Amino acid sequence: MQIESLAYDKLPFTPLFKSYIRQFEQLTDYYHYPPFAADSFKQRAHYLEDNHAMDRSELVRWLTTFNESHGASRETLNNIDRLSREESVAIVTGQQVNVLGGPLFTVYKTLTTIHLADYWEEKLGRPVLPVFWMGDEDHDYEEIKRVILPKSDDVFELEYERPISREEAVSHIELDERYTELRAYLEQELIDTDFSENLWSFVDESYQEGRTFGEAFGRLLLQIFGNHGLVLAGSHDRDIKQVMSEPLQRSVRKSDEIRKALEDQSQPLAEQFHQQVTIFDSNLFLHSEEDGRVKIHKDEQAWYTDGGHRWSQDELLQKIDEKPEQFSPNVFLRPILQDHLLPTLGYVGGPGEIAYYGQMKKMYEEFELQMPIVVPRLSATVMESNIDRIYKKLPFEISDYQQRIEDLESAFAREAEDVDVDQLFEDWKKQVQELSDEKSEEIEEIDPTLVKAVGKATAVYFNELDKLRGKVHRSTKKQEEIQLNRIRKIKHQLFPNDELQERVISFIYYMNKYGVDVWDRVLDQLSYDENYREHQIIHL
Repeated sequence: MQIESLAYDKLPFTPLFKSYIRQFEQLTDYYHYPPFAADSFKQRAHYLEDNHAMDRSELVRWLTTFNESHGASRETLNNIDRLSREESVAIVTGQQVNVLGGPLFTVYKTLTTIHLADYWEEKLGRPVLPVFWMGDEDHDYEEIKRVILPKSDDVFELEYERPISREEAVSHIELDERYTELRAYLEQELIDTDFSENLWSFVDESYQEGRTFGEAFGRLLLQIFGNHGLVLAGSHDRDIKQVMSEPLQRSVRKSDEIRKALEDQSQPLAEQFHQQVTIFDSNLFLHSEEDGRVKIHKDEQAWYTDGGHRWSQDELLQKIDEKPEQFSPNVFLRPILQDHLLPTLGYVGGPGEIAYYGQMKKMYEEFELQMPIVVPRLSATVMESNIDRIYKKLPFEISDYQQRIEDLESAFAREAEDVDVDQLFEDWKKQVQELSDEKSEEIEEIDPTLVKAVGKATAVYFNELDKLRGKVHRSTKKQEEIQLNRIRKIKHQLFPNDELQERVISFIYYMNKYGVDVWDRVLDQLSYDENYREHQIIHL
């Protein structure tokens, strides 16, 4: 395995993300800490000593129960115990739960979190835990139902289709017989390798009929990364919602100030770069037995849902106090709840998350908090050896393959036109004709009756040249088609569906081909100083 870097400037990342990596001084109004400065982590650790009020014993108790319900390893439980130490902190990442683990960026987030936790524990001399916050209150089923695998010249998609009659948290959806059918199709599509048995052991220990998406997803993560002490967390839990009641209520009491803080932060960000997330009057959802998960709105008189619920502010605060488990955060409020619970040293996020964190600095201040260090996750493209071999035979760089297939084919055709076969043979014939005319004069001096024979010999030679030209044309076309097929294959492998590979391809595909420990081997190759400032090409 080898890892090489590719500049973000050559890939389809936003100007905001590129500036965050390269020119953070342009963004100091939007974030509390530079992401790559060693002083940031030292300052943040000291800040948490005085500004994380969560009862450590309660935190340990809840995380232990939560992780044991997902089949936690001894390493994970030992890490949770270390949170009882007041100086302990966490590197946190998160992602919505997904069928069979989801795309590659789920793994890249986790690898970054584990790597940074190990790195900063050594540098800071205090316990630093890797925590994966499962997006167990998200409800966008369309985002999580697909398993996508690379094929020779395309991608193969499987969908876990199920009827959804209302908005509901994806993590609470139970796997049924349709999952078993999907699993059978998937096993047929994945080639059988020396590693397949181990992969299916991991999968079948996690994803089973009757289990929820949340439980299955968490179990799979802990099977893959439990030996590194990865800790799971989430908020779709009655006990933890009791702890989160205070920030939930504050989001109501200070709703006007929070909205203004978001607007004041988002407007200049949008003018300079872009605004990632739309701002609303409320940052809360209600879990209703009748309607599922529905957004709470606010007007001048009351708080309400489209399903007919309506409260005064005092009534809503009382409702949250009595039944906080019925309320969940939106994308802005979730990080606040997360940092209320955990001593978050840094949050590992992708480009989209970095963008919406940029809208939140002043919102954090409304909760009397500082935003944690927002660290870019590992961004990478896997290049398998069969792709590597044919890639070297073509005139394109990796970044060129983000273009449309049609544009790549046209560019290659223009390059192939450098050799004009017809002109080559016309020049050849011209030279032969000139030589034949010269020799014909010499033959005529010897014997005039042989001049016609010279013409016939030349005609035969021209005929053979025409045959050869046809063969060259066919060979050129064949070679061109071979190269065009290679272009299509590389394109679909590196930029499937015209997107970055990390956002599309399911990570279990690579575990099946290269072993369930393939991500451990990637982790061993990571360098804090080198692998997070540029996109990485992982050669397998």
